[in-house]
Amino acid sequence: MTLIRSRRVVLPNAVDPASIEIHDGRIAAIHAYEYSASTTIDAGDNFILPGLIDTHVHINEPGRTDWEGFHTATRAAAAGGYTTLVDMPLNNLPATTTVENLRLKQNAARGHAMVDYGLWGGVVHDNACDILPLASAGVLGYKCFLAHPGIDGFSVVNRAQLETAMPLIAEAGLPLLVHAELPGPIDQATAQLEAARCDWKRYATYLASRPDAAEIEAIRLMIELSRKHRCRVHIVHLSSAEALPDLQAARAEGLPVTVETCPHYLYFAAEDIADGATLLKCAPPIRSHTNRERLWQALLDGGIDLIATDHSPCPPDMKTHAQGSFLEAWGGIASLELGLSVVWTEAQQRDIAISQVVRWMSGEPARLAGLDHRKGAIRAGNDADLVVFDPDRKRQVDPMRLQHRHAITPYAGETLAGIVETTFVRGEKVFDRGVFASQPKGIQCSRA
Repeated sequence: MTLIRSRRVVLPNAVDPASIEIHDGRIAAIHAYEYSASTTIDAGDNFILPGLIDTHVHINEPGRTDWEGFHTATRAAAAGGYTTLVDMPLNNLPATTTVENLRLKQNAARGHAMVDYGLWGGVVHDNACDILPLASAGVLGYKCFLAHPGIDGFSVVNRAQLETAMPLIAEAGLPLLVHAELPGPIDQATAQLEAARCDWKRYATYLASRPDAAEIEAIRLMIELSRKHRCRVHIVHLSSAEALPDLQAARAEGLPVTVETCPHYLYFAAEDIADGATLLKCAPPIRSHTNRERLWQALLDGGIDLIATDHSPCPPDMKTHAQGSFLEAWGGIASLELGLSVVWTEAQQRDIAISQVVRWMSGEPARLAGLDHRKGAIRAGNDADLVVFDPDRKRQVDPMRLQHRHAITPYAGETLAGIVETTFVRGEKVFDRGVFASQPKGIQCSRA
């Protein structure tokens, strides 16, 4: 038996002194702080959190391991307090759109993951016949794009293709995760900017090229189709607060629609982004200060369910070869190791409790992925996925000390609050003050 205790354990309904008893990788019981055992790890006044779960990660293996990979991504996860990742079906090659391709990814991950992981399948223009087989083979849900993903190998879907796919997804009982931007408003805005010969090194030009309307119209389409097919829909990386009223109305109607936002939308603001700062290019784009505050309020009001990183790394030259052109640079932000500190830094400034952060970054992601039967909370019977987190220590981000494959991040030089001291996956210490376990023990997760 191992006992891990702290004077501040983040339990489902309180933050209390407690001792967590662990047997065979599971939480056997929650005891009073004074409870003792032969093997006791005392975290003192640091928080003990349930392991974080990131349901939006691009690990890129197989096929683009020079971008990231299970070895590097899961080390970054462990150092950042994430004990479970759910990997997107792109940008790996081949994309995870068939059972055969799923097997390739499973083989690539096996024996290389420091933390546990799950896998999303993909919905593309021609794989409706693969949807139910993918569910039987173990995917936790599906991802689709309504606008071009910026890379070959994963096609967009239109309304007709969604009409075919969504009844099958509903039959599988799994969620459909949607990159919710429609190409029409983007194409129209881009054409106008090109005609006016706008400078693509200016962030204002890029922001104007991805208008709020692209998100709003896409979300309205998905709400309509969710209503028609009773298919669970999850809107990934919500950027535009202008879409919140439609989402609120859909949820009030009882439609199975959920939504996430990302740390970069909660930390950065368009007014502060320098021209040529392509490390901050993402799609949808980072919007205004006012928009950012509306996203925070929606999290507090329950209008946004969870926070996921959308960790989407790439080789450095894909961000910088265009010499500051937001049109040419890759659109993705590397932040997996920093997600908790970014959110905690901003949450503290708004007097938001750690229990709220845990709900957004552990409990609700577990629910989305169907893993809440054993992950996402510190309770008896759950996996002993635990994080010792010092909320008071601060650090200035040095990209060279981060664990993801390439030492680039838009958070370079930022001062963030909160340090992950130790991470346990199913009761095993996988990260401890900069030192990793000698052998990766992460396994693939399945739904209840």
